[in-house]
Amino acid sequence: MEALTRPLRVALAASLVGLNTIVHCSVLFVVALLKFLLGFGPMGRAWSRLLVLLAESWISCNNVVFAMASRTRWEVQGLEGLSYERSYLVLANHQSWVDIPVLQKVFNRRIPFLRFFLKSQLIWVPLLGLAWWALDFPFMKRYSRERLERSPELRGTDIAATRKACAKFRDMPVSVMNFVEGTRFTDRKHARGGGGYTHLLRPKSGGVAFVLDAMGDALHAMLDVTIRYPLGRPTLVDLLAGRVRRIQVHVQERSIPPEMLGGDYENDPEYRARFQGWINGLWAEKDARLEALCQADKGADVAR
Repeated sequence: MEALTRPLRVALAASLVGLNTIVHCSVLFVVALLKFLLGFGPMGRAWSRLLVLLAESWISCNNVVFAMASRTRWEVQGLEGLSYERSYLVLANHQSWVDIPVLQKVFNRRIPFLRFFLKSQLIWVPLLGLAWWALDFPFMKRYSRERLERSPELRGTDIAATRKACAKFRDMPVSVMNFVEGTRFTDRKHARGGGGYTHLLRPKSGGVAFVLDAMGDALHAMLDVTIRYPLGRPTLVDLLAGRVRRIQVHVQERSIPPEMLGGDYENDPEYRARFQGWINGLWAEKDARLEALCQADKGADVAR
């Protein structure tokens, strides 16, 4: 019977998420237009706050739908002491597209609305570009090594442009999200370049260095997030179908080492090596944490 009703549950849940998105985006685009026309000085911050409230409302409604569709057991650690009034760099491993609604559920209204850096070209994406702009997602302009070799006068302009885009965060709390592996974990990717980690892909330090270079002194702390799905990496369809029975999330607040701020990742080999060593150390701890969770599950199975 469950196999027969599951497609209907998936269709209903997807329809509710879609309806929720249409309703919230319709209001968001109207407010975004008002922000564009009238968002000067203090009024701009007021419009931005209203837009964030709409985004948080959209997440809350999605969470209700996911809760109705699934019987997930959430095992979350480390949320004590988090503040909506502080700014965070959020670093996480990337297992599945489900990671995004997981992070939104765990952090919604506990810390400032999650944002991530976007390439400047994405502002022209229909509808989404406007939504990202309205929600103050920072757009970064990066040049390839080849372009910089052809036009050395562009060197440093990407960081300067990004710092300017992030200037608004000096007056408001922000959470900047980064999936450090740069891609979702798969067994094939792990076999091709796991970097010696058992449960993770090799971390890519450049993106984190770029964020800290652009706005490191505006961030109060880093949130080191470990996500695990004990019954296997799920898809979004699995989430809507109620097949994600357990989700484990471990959050550890860490200070950002002062020596990691203000360096030149691209042009200073010593700083780059030091920065990579720091990120690799975080990833080694995360890998050990995931292994400990696996062993705990095996021990519980044996006890039963």
